[in-house]
Amino acid sequence: MLRYLNAGESHGQCLMAVLEGVPAGLPITAEEVNNDLARRQGGYGRGGRMRIEKDQIEFTCGVRKGKTLGNPLGLLIRNKDWENWKDIMAVEPGPPSTERVVTRPRPGHADLVGAIKYGHRDIRNVLEKASARETAIRVAVGAIGKALLGQFGMQVVSYTMEIGSVVAPTSLDPLEAYAKAEESQVRCWDQGAGEKMIEEIRSAKHKGDSLGGVFEVVVTNPPIGLGSYTQWDRRLSARLAMAAMSIQAMKGVEIGMGFESARRFGSEVHDDIYPDESHTGFMRKTNNAGGLEGGITNGQPIVIRVAMKPIATLYRPKNSVDIQTKEPFEATVERSDICTVPAAGVVGEAVIAYEMANAMMEKFGGDCLDEMKRNFDAYQAYVKSF
Repeated sequence: MLRYLNAGESHGQCLMAVLEGVPAGLPITAEEVNNDLARRQGGYGRGGRMRIEKDQIEFTCGVRKGKTLGNPLGLLIRNKDWENWKDIMAVEPGPPSTERVVTRPRPGHADLVGAIKYGHRDIRNVLEKASARETAIRVAVGAIGKALLGQFGMQVVSYTMEIGSVVAPTSLDPLEAYAKAEESQVRCWDQGAGEKMIEEIRSAKHKGDSLGGVFEVVVTNPPIGLGSYTQWDRRLSARLAMAAMSIQAMKGVEIGMGFESARRFGSEVHDDIYPDESHTGFMRKTNNAGGLEGGITNGQPIVIRVAMKPIATLYRPKNSVDIQTKEPFEATVERSDICTVPAAGVVGEAVIAYEMANAMMEKFGGDCLDEMKRNFDAYQAYVKSF
């Protein structure tokens, strides 16, 4: 199994993670990871922090000559903005900093509940870790997952489906949609909808407001049989939903037809099964289930849509209460984005890729990539003969 822990503050020295369980012999380069880190920093509607940082991964251990060793991987991303914060965020003992102290929590953020839970009187101690800056290191971990999945012919892609009131039409081909989305400032595959999304973001910025939306993540070519129905916490559908909801500001997840399936008859929802001599022996002409039945992959593409709320930091702040004086104030304005849905899709790819790679390791895992491939090939032969 794979597992990792991450650490680091938004304005601290760095973000880091230790990733355990990656089989030996997996080809990986910093360039592959940095490509996804750059994608996370892009998108129309981003704020000033993205002009400061240029995220680059450092493999501190676990990789030699472009291949994993089977040891835990050490991943590190340095924060360039640390130079402007090293006195405020100093590790050494000393009097509390009086600069940039935050006492006015933002509605919709972890500020107030985090301060109460951990006993902080300076909310900066909360927002430094609750910040979405943390997703950079998770994108790096997810890039390792993508590399592993790629060895078995799988891809994890995403694109924006909604921003504010603008909804893009549904695409029938996820890889084609992804290719077009990568050329869009808002990562929308449909040019017309993308232009309307940009106008929506401009309008929100003019009002001092923020916008959320919906992105879709698709996993192509998954094998039948990942996940399990035998225990609630082994259902892959549940694990993927948890992964998506672990991203900051996410408020809803649906798989396949999702909530629409609750509004239709069963005859309109469930995917008919047909014989297929050329592949696994069975096929579907539709994918309303989104690639998962009973918490197990059925061989169809996995389709997940995730709803993101608007960013909590507003340049026209909402009402709040100072935690020191208990007087009403307008909430603190931290440097922020207007809309991060395009970037959130990249983070969505990462967390889904990690969970899918973990499921692959559970099913086919070995100490090295070659062993894992032998296990996979033997299982595929079994499926075709079923």
